[in-house]
This record gives sequence, structure tokens and C-alpha cells, in this order.
Amino acid sequence: MVQGYVQIAIFFAVVLAVVKPLGIYMAKVFRGERVFLTPVLGPVERGAYKVLRVRPEEEGQDWKQYAKSLIVFSLLFWVLLYLILRTQGLDPWNPRGFHSAPWDVTFNTVSSFVTNTNWQYYGGEVTLSYFAQMAGLAVQNFVSAAVGIAVLVALIRGLAARSGRSLGNFWQDVVRILLYVLVPIAVVGALVLASQGVIENLSGYTVIHTLSGGTQVLGQGPVASQEAIKLLGTNGGGFFNVNSAFPFENPSGFTNVVEMFLILIIPASLTYTYGRMIGSQRQGWAIFAAMAVLLIAGTVVAYVAEQHGTPAQHLAGLHTHAMDGSTGGNMEGKEQRFGIASSALFTAVTTATSTGAVNNAFESLTGIGGAVPFSNLGFSEVIFGGVGSGLYSMLLYAILAVFIGGLMVGRTPEYLGKKIGAREIKLVALGVLVTPLTVLLSAGLAAAAPAGTRSLYAGFTPQGFSETLYAYLSQANNNGSAWAGYTGFLQPHGPGNVGAYGISFTDLLGGLVLIAGRFLPILFVLAVAGALAGKKVSPAGLGTMRTDNPTFVFLLLGIVVLVGALTFFPAILLGPVVQGLSTRLF
Repeated sequence: MVQGYVQIAIFFAVVLAVVKPLGIYMAKVFRGERVFLTPVLGPVERGAYKVLRVRPEEEGQDWKQYAKSLIVFSLLFWVLLYLILRTQGLDPWNPRGFHSAPWDVTFNTVSSFVTNTNWQYYGGEVTLSYFAQMAGLAVQNFVSAAVGIAVLVALIRGLAARSGRSLGNFWQDVVRILLYVLVPIAVVGALVLASQGVIENLSGYTVIHTLSGGTQVLGQGPVASQEAIKLLGTNGGGFFNVNSAFPFENPSGFTNVVEMFLILIIPASLTYTYGRMIGSQRQGWAIFAAMAVLLIAGTVVAYVAEQHGTPAQHLAGLHTHAMDGSTGGNMEGKEQRFGIASSALFTAVTTATSTGAVNNAFESLTGIGGAVPFSNLGFSEVIFGGVGSGLYSMLLYAILAVFIGGLMVGRTPEYLGKKIGAREIKLVALGVLVTPLTVLLSAGLAAAAPAGTRSLYAGFTPQGFSETLYAYLSQANNNGSAWAGYTGFLQPHGPGNVGAYGISFTDLLGGLVLIAGRFLPILFVLAVAGALAGKKVSPAGLGTMRTDNPTFVFLLLGIVVLVGALTFFPAILLGPVVQGLSTRLF
């Protein structure tokens, strides 16, 4: 196991080395300052403002205007993507002649990609044309990621403002995020992946003859370009059905590290950007420390659990030899080219960052190992989380921690010198609780409704319960990874066409959960930003609670764990924990 821990430690060290330089660069971009790409991209930026008829220097927006622009922008892209997917039979670059998926699957897919989730009830290589993948899904990977970062920037401006109501201009923020952050890094990432064997072409599918005399069809397509942004933007949807476990998406141990690196660099670096923009780097490092502790803890738990297997596996003789030579490791559902350490690390990183790309089968994890992605999602996307969305969610918890700390010592709570009043804490509480409430209501409805239970593969077992809960945890938290037994599969048609009803229920409920899990928290975050923007900053006194030291980090961790545990711990006990302690294979 030592070798695995060394790999994990080196990976985190490399990510840490990038946090400061990338964080400084993004702070300059968000402030509208000149960067090294300005001479090349400046004319493109100015052209975009002319097309949008926006004068960002003169048109600051309050939180309601900012939210309105964001909703209009997202709605337009929802309609555009729906049209692209529903007219797929007319698309160019459609070598397999794919037709459009059913309307309910399309509704779920469009809602998924617009909300930066990329939950998929279909296999990409047997469903979508190259045009739909490029002009539809890949484009949405860029713009949905930009929306998340823009909301964070607006919140930071609200925290840093000394007076006034402006949170900046949404259109300027999105344009600069796309041009100066997402597109350049994605291009570099795509070139690196393509150089290592990730395919990038518009060729027809390849038919090969197997040794047994049969034939097999291998999908092709523009994969590297979409792979880079799906990871960088913490989107996660796979070009192929098995996602980053497929060699055409993730061919080697090196590309596996590169892909995890792309997932983490923006969410991790945004903590430094935050400290830079509010004028206190210690504040940024405090948030980073809290996130890092939770991520490292989850990684270690997953690695230890997968190395030791479960009682059921040992009784059934399914224990294996792990890649580092130790016995008892659980290699089921994992790729030999990655091994247990890299698979456990990928599992923790992709669920902590709301990415959802997977390089191993989550349903094959041990019970305790499977509790890690459950727990990461149960913390409501605050362990680095999605690009932008992770940090703005954690900042809500920071404000909540300050409020609780103020109650404990009998002082008016302040964060960054701004007093937290009743209105702000109500908005924060709603922003923190809306996602867990969405998960529990939707999972309960799916478990109780006959149309929902038809999507269960494992039936009414701990595994079946895990499938249901994880599906709505993933969709509400805009993650997109899946416990594969829970599907939108169209069951055989029976009396009353129950099969079609079953898939419609799953797709429609999931689509509504996706939208609610994305945009309701965003509205509360922007409302908090607007409420704080106009508050004056009070000078720190002897009794002011510091929010940049280890004591606050400990308090913040406690609040995150407490809220997550009170909300989801009983449900996790009924699913993966029971399965992990059982001697029965489900």
C-alpha cells in the first residue's frame, strides 16, 4: 500500500504547486486586467461585446439583474441544445445515421448538460452523432462551466464590496471566463490527451474481427477535445458509455493522472483567487485547507476499503492480488492499467468536485469504499466542488459557521468585516438546505412510486436502495456519476404500456431535480451577494472572530460534516454501510 500512498501524495503535491499561479491569473481575468493572452484575445473579446450589445464598464448589474441575465442565457442554451438533439437525423457528421432519442430522454439530457451535470441515460457511441457531441454537448460543457464561475465571481465581489449594489456584469464575466480561462486550458489539455492516444477524428466506426470469428464495432469520433473540457469544467459526461474507463478516452496511467489534474486545478486554484480578490490570502488558504482535509480523508478511506475487500468477497473467494502486491484487494470493476490506488483517487476526486467522470464501476466498490462517493455528494458539493459552484457553496457554509460561532460567544456575527443579519442567514440557510431537501424528496418519491422502482436492477436490497439514493444525490448535486443499476432503461411493454411510463417518470423527475439542484442554490447565492454588497465594512476588534486560522477551519469542517451527517447519514447506513458489513453478495 505504500506505493499507492506515494502516488496519491505526489498527485496532491502537483495540484498544490499550480494553485497559486493559476489563482493569480484568474484573479486578473475576473478583475478585467491585462494578461498575457490579451494581445491575441482582446479583439475577440471586444467583438463579443459588440455582438451582445454590452458595455460592461458602464453597465454594472445588481443581483436581480445578474440572475435574470444568467437565467436567460441558460434558457437560450437549453432550447438550442434541445433542438440539436431532437433534429439529430438531419445532422452532418452522423456516420451511423442515428435518429433522435425519445423526447423524455432528450429532456433529461438537455437539463443535465445545461446544469453542468452530464448525467446520462444513454450510451454516447450508440446514440449521438458527432455533430450533436461537438455542437451540442461540448459547447454546453464550456458555457455551463462559465456560468458556475461567474456566480462565484459575483459572490466574491459582494463580499469584497465596500458599498453599492453592483456585482459586475454577467455577460462580461462569461465572455472573459470562456476566452481567457476555459478555452486556452482546454486546448492545451486536448493536445496532451491526443498525443497520448485519446482519439480525435471524424471517421466512420471501425468493424474488427475477433479471434472467435465474430465481429465488433469500435466507435470513433472527436473525443480528445470533448474529454478535456468535460474534466476541466467538472462536467463529466462520457463520449463513450463507460466514460474514462474506456481506452479511447483514458488509455494509460499517465492520461489518468492528467485527467484528474484537469478536474482539480480550477476548483482548487479558485480558493487562491478568492483570497486575492478580497485582499486576504489567509482567507483563501483557510477555505482550501478545509476542502483538502475532506478530500484527502475520503481518498484514504476509499483506498483502504478497496485494498481490503468485504467479508462477502472473502467468503466467496473473490479476494484478489492488488497492483502493489498485497492480497485482498478489490479489483472488480477496475482497470488493471490504473490499479486500486489510482481508481480510489479518481473516485474521490470526481465525486468531490461534482465532475462525475469515472474510471471504474462504482457499483463494484466495497460497501465502505462506496460510502465515500455517497459522503462526498452528501456534503453538497463543497469539497472543491464544481468550477465556481464548489467554492460558492463552501462560502455559504463559512457564513453559517460564523453565525453559529457568534451565537456561541454572544456576539453579532461578522464575515470579512460585514455583519451577518437575519436576512442574510435566512438566505444562507435556504441555499445550504435546498439541495439536500431536493435529494430526499425525490429519492423518497422514486422509492415509493411503482414507476420509480422499475428502474431498480437490484430490487429492494441495500444495493437497490443505494442505486436510488445515489441517482438523485448525483443529479441534485450536479455530479453525473451513477450507481449503474439505476437506469432509465425502457422495460418491455406490458399491460398499459408500463415500460414507457417507467422511463418517462425517471427521466422527467431526474430532469426537474437537475434544474432545481443547479439554479435554486444559484439564486440564493446571488441574493446573499446582493445583500452583502451594500453593507459597510466594520473594523476588526478584540472580540472579532477570526476566519483565517486553524480554529475556524476546524469549526467550518464541523459544520459541513454535521449538516451532511444529519441529512444523509441514516440513509447511507441503510445502503452502502449495511452492504459493506454484510456477508451476503447483493
